[in-house]
Amino acid sequence: MSATTAPAKKDLYSPLELFATDRLLDSDERDIAATVRKFVDTRLRPNVEDWFESATLPKELGKEFGQMGLLGMHLQGYGCAGTNAVSYGLACMELEAGDSGFRSFVSVQGSLSMFSIYRYGSEEQKNEWLPRLATGDAIGCFGLTEPDFGSNPAGMRTRARRDGSDWVLDGTKMWITNGNLADVATVWAQTDDGIRGFLVPTDTPGFTANVIHKKLSLRASVTSELVLDNVRLPASAQLPEADSLGAPLSCLNEARFGIVFGALGAARDSLETAISYAREREVFDRPLSSFQLTQEKLANMALELGKGMLLAVHLGRMKDAEGARPEQISLGKLNNVREALSIARECRTLLGGSGITLEYSPLRHANNLESVLTYEGTSEMHLLSIGKALTGQAAFR
Repeated sequence: MSATTAPAKKDLYSPLELFATDRLLDSDERDIAATVRKFVDTRLRPNVEDWFESATLPKELGKEFGQMGLLGMHLQGYGCAGTNAVSYGLACMELEAGDSGFRSFVSVQGSLSMFSIYRYGSEEQKNEWLPRLATGDAIGCFGLTEPDFGSNPAGMRTRARRDGSDWVLDGTKMWITNGNLADVATVWAQTDDGIRGFLVPTDTPGFTANVIHKKLSLRASVTSELVLDNVRLPASAQLPEADSLGAPLSCLNEARFGIVFGALGAARDSLETAISYAREREVFDRPLSSFQLTQEKLANMALELGKGMLLAVHLGRMKDAEGARPEQISLGKLNNVREALSIARECRTLLGGSGITLEYSPLRHANNLESVLTYEGTSEMHLLSIGKALTGQAAFR
């Protein structure tokens, strides 16, 4: 390479600059990431400590997310932005660099609530809900998990029975993000013909959402229990194209893709915070960053962050082209969340006692990532999905 084309020498790199991952993105993708990062830095980051401490998330943020074009941004039509999968992933990464709660809101709205309607709903259902959900004028949630049926949704007890031309739903859903903010819930239930999906307006008699309190994780996010007690719905509330458990599982796969990128945002923010702190903090009359043990930690974390980013972009390109299989998304979710959690914990050690306060982000990210490690499929289930792909045998059955 000639001297005129060699990259300029730098003394200081950000972690992802070492991998030059920006070169893998086109100009539109970089612009979307930069726009979301600016929004996070100016609107969300100044408030996240208070929202996390008070365990609140203002409902009006939904409209702000909508104005940014973040809600259902990877869907086509109905007021959605229609971006590619990589752009959606990058937006998730920037949101989660602020807090996992922000990415969870957008992910549940777009990849669970909206995607379930977009993929399995009637044209009437799409026209009724998707434009309002895209702008944030309506909020959606997704009711699949139950108190006793997380990794095994096929065993759900929520039941939908016919009563004339109506459906009547009874049951309980647990750990539902946005539940108390929602205007419509996609609820999955057992019927005589198998598992089916229903759109339940949250003002329907018999529907109750109860906020889950005393959380140690995802505090800047609303998590709820949904109770359905003799909830009567018209026949038009059923999602007509959803005819098996495969329907809600495909929605989960959409949401997992956002996590593949999102978890890296929490890891990147933790690492950038730790590097900045280590450069300024003096220990034994020299910067903490000058010690070999500190540099070993930082180098190892940068390595895992960069590898995770390469995997995320690769999966995004596959998804945009021929599509990525569920077990391939499992690879990304398992690896990137596991490594992000490890990075956030390690960064906290570099901050010492200061790291246990909300002034610094790594422990907040670590607490959040404990939930991300569990939802949209536990690490154990993703390991077994990968194992099944390698052996042809389902060890979880």
